[in-house]
Amino acid sequence: MKIGLVMPLDEEDGQPAPGWLTIRELAQQAEAGGLDSIWVFDHLLFRRAGEPDEGPHEPWTVLAALAAVTERVELGTIVLCTAFRNPALTAKMAATLDEISAGRLILGLGAGWHEPEFRAYGYPFDHRVGRFDEAFTIIRELLREGRCDFRGRFHVADDCVLRPQPRRRIPLLVAARGPRMLELTARHADAWNAAWFGLPNARLEARRADLDRALAAAGRDPTSLQVTVGLEVRFDDLLAAGAARTRVPAALSGTADELAAGLRAHEEAGAAHAIVSLVPATPAALSRLAAGVGRYREIAAS
Repeated sequence: MKIGLVMPLDEEDGQPAPGWLTIRELAQQAEAGGLDSIWVFDHLLFRRAGEPDEGPHEPWTVLAALAAVTERVELGTIVLCTAFRNPALTAKMAATLDEISAGRLILGLGAGWHEPEFRAYGYPFDHRVGRFDEAFTIIRELLREGRCDFRGRFHVADDCVLRPQPRRRIPLLVAARGPRMLELTARHADAWNAAWFGLPNARLEARRADLDRALAAAGRDPTSLQVTVGLEVRFDDLLAAGAARTRVPAALSGTADELAAGLRAHEEAGAAHAIVSLVPATPAALSRLAAGVGRYREIAAS
């Protein structure tokens, strides 16, 4: 099982968003520490009732910069909201980033969910799955075929050609829950993501069962779709005073052996790639995670 790290991009718990140098150093530490991938999430604004507004850095800009300062790790989006960018342009951006990174991009896509950021930035929130379906069609056809001629209710790609074409088939990951999104995933995606979890639990099992039904309905071999899972790894003793401590119940934590056991449990449950949201996202916490990853690999190899 591959193991990756989500880059910290956002303001959180009253703390400012990390600067570029911090993000770069953490990514390079993850690569040196043996992790397989680094990931960025796509939000414009977090606006919750009774709380101050918070926001992250724009992820595609950060990911392009990370492509230039890393050499081995895969570069993923978990996930890029198709509503925030023209789909044909998104395909062109993906092809360019894959070129910069020498073929390391995993293009994760989703429909978005946080209505306040849609409203604040002027994006429509209605028909999210229908809009995603059309956008996904354009992105997929351009990246896989190099050409798309599409006219839908929400998007148009009029005899659109992607040049230069990517040098390889860029993997497409979809974060999906509902029946229609799962149907699209089962028919067209290379990978599927469920998040966020600690140890495998009944909620994850239920989501896997929904996916299996969608795959069966599509007549697709389940082994042809890679399953990825978003995990929270949390070290409360490293948190700053006053930081929030209750995002994911029973988040993974503990010694290297305990982390290894948690990772092993997800591998046994069928995950091919674990994507870790690290709390706190600091060099000290990453060192602990890397020790757990190293121990997991020692056990797997024995």
